[in-house]
Amino acid sequence: MTPGEALAAECARYAAMGWMRGTSGNLSVVVARDPLRLAVTVSGRDKGELTADDVVVVDAEGRTDDPLKVPSAEAGLHGRIAAVSGAGAVVHVHALAPVVAAEYWPEGVELRDLEMLKGFGRSAHDDLVVVPVVPNDQDMRVLGDAFEAGYREDVPALIVARHGVYVWGEDLYRARHRLECLEWLLRFKIETRRDQR
Repeated sequence: MTPGEALAAECARYAAMGWMRGTSGNLSVVVARDPLRLAVTVSGRDKGELTADDVVVVDAEGRTDDPLKVPSAEAGLHGRIAAVSGAGAVVHVHALAPVVAAEYWPEGVELRDLEMLKGFGRSAHDDLVVVPVVPNDQDMRVLGDAFEAGYREDVPALIVARHGVYVWGEDLYRARHRLECLEWLLRFKIETRRDQR
């Protein structure tokens, strides 16, 4: 499967889940390491209708030489995450649970003692996971600096307040599983908070 085919298939999956509404969200896979190059979804397209041709190769700063295809404005953050974490794929969706969780816990969302943490790559018990939250910004260098300042190798996720969530992994498959598990964990956190009021 080509990077374009893989990215289109994953976008269709997330769009069906309601996590990539309209043209929102973007995904990337690393296609070269030295220098870093990523295939990233193009800007302005309905993510549920992408084809294998709706990707563009960008450098670590999100720039492309392609005269026709426009990468997502957030491609630079994908590049920064891939460079710092060593990830092979980065997914960014606008699922509601991460955005709501960031409203309640703007200093970071704590998760512990939940079996689903195993699917996020952590232990189910006696393991505190703090998912970082950073303020939204239209400048990807600012977001990249915020990501890097709070980066922890064992937490493959970043919530951008009032925006969405980034999750990464060795490949699209692992990134997807981490994202699906994290979304469940954050929904649990929100729902149990409501129960305690």
